[in-house]
Amino acid sequence: MSINRRAPYFALTIIIILTAYGCASYAPRPIEDVPFLERSQTQENDNLRVTAAVPSAIETRQIFSVDLYGDGIQPVWLEIENNDKKPVWFLPVGLDSRYFTPLEAAYLNHFRFSLAARRKNLKMDRYFFDRGKDEYIGPGNTRSGFVFTNLDEGTKEFNVDLVTEDRAVKTFTFFISVPGLRADHHKIDFEALYPADEIVFYDEDGLRKALESLPCCTTNKNGTEQGDPLNLVVIGDEKDMFHAFIRAGWDETETIHTVSAWKTGVSFLFGGRYRYSPVSPLYVYGRSQDVALQKARETIHERNHLRLWLAPLRLEGKLVWVVQISRDIGVRFTLKTIVTHKIDSDVDETRDFLIQDLWYSQALKKFAFAKGVGVAPMSEPRGNLTGDPYFTDGYRVVLWVSSQPIDFKGVEFVKWEIPPQL
Repeated sequence: MSINRRAPYFALTIIIILTAYGCASYAPRPIEDVPFLERSQTQENDNLRVTAAVPSAIETRQIFSVDLYGDGIQPVWLEIENNDKKPVWFLPVGLDSRYFTPLEAAYLNHFRFSLAARRKNLKMDRYFFDRGKDEYIGPGNTRSGFVFTNLDEGTKEFNVDLVTEDRAVKTFTFFISVPGLRADHHKIDFEALYPADEIVFYDEDGLRKALESLPCCTTNKNGTEQGDPLNLVVIGDEKDMFHAFIRAGWDETETIHTVSAWKTGVSFLFGGRYRYSPVSPLYVYGRSQDVALQKARETIHERNHLRLWLAPLRLEGKLVWVVQISRDIGVRFTLKTIVTHKIDSDVDETRDFLIQDLWYSQALKKFAFAKGVGVAPMSEPRGNLTGDPYFTDGYRVVLWVSSQPIDFKGVEFVKWEIPPQL
């Protein structure tokens, strides 16, 4: 009979590791010593004042002395000042319907395998519980604390809903940039993209004609081959554009670096869901996309994604973005790139999906159809740079977006062109 002489040493190593983990210190820092409050935002409505801030992964570890981000938990700090003569109630389900309770967030990080673990866990429970956000704010009172939400990297969008005594709801919407995600658009200086004398200002009739003369499609880096169609135009300032898409559940895209490449590779091989996966470059105006946004589905192989280029065009002072959108439905092998995403050939469906998506998210003010892509029937499809066929009615959708909620009935259809299906 053979004897594994390494077994005792392996067991001893495990015991040492577990003991070390159990002996790890629990030393949270006061929030006043952590700089995340410098990024706080404040909004007021009547006699109610709400301040919100979101700590980064590093700051969260400093505040709570455990890795909440590693568990997919993101604390949101709120301070609610009620200067009214009546009480209000804060509804955390409006901020995140799948929020974690303070004791749940603590339990997921409990110490184990140590005689001192119970004492430290009780200290952790009390610390989390004391910093949880109270739901009742009495007249003339100010209450503050954390709500433990599901993790969103990049820009964190959320609502703070306060219910008054007569059951009226006051809603405060926040968009807070959280350090950590290396989003592609962070490296773009939008104000410096074009000299002032290259920017052309239009009214609606003039813009309609200008959009018809834009290139039909993206290209490769050298501009020698055509790619996916430029089937969208978005009108709105930088804040309006980002807030509209983030409100609708679109995620920012990471630049390609060691960690993002590793995450993409793992997701690609094992079918994981990487919400911020880098997007391959396509070219318009001689440069790759300024911004890429995506809406992941079950896996990295299935997602909607779009690329935006700021155009040297303005509509009554508003920025104009030229956009390409497509729907990834799987992966396939090619001679050019070995492996690539397969897109849905009906690119008009993906284009029209975005109208519905922004409309239902209350981020759309009005929309129109314009010529410019060129018809490619299903019987005679065009191909993109990786050889995927696509067909289209030849129109591009023009979307006026808003960072403020727009009532569903308030969305206007501008009758520039009427596609056949309408």
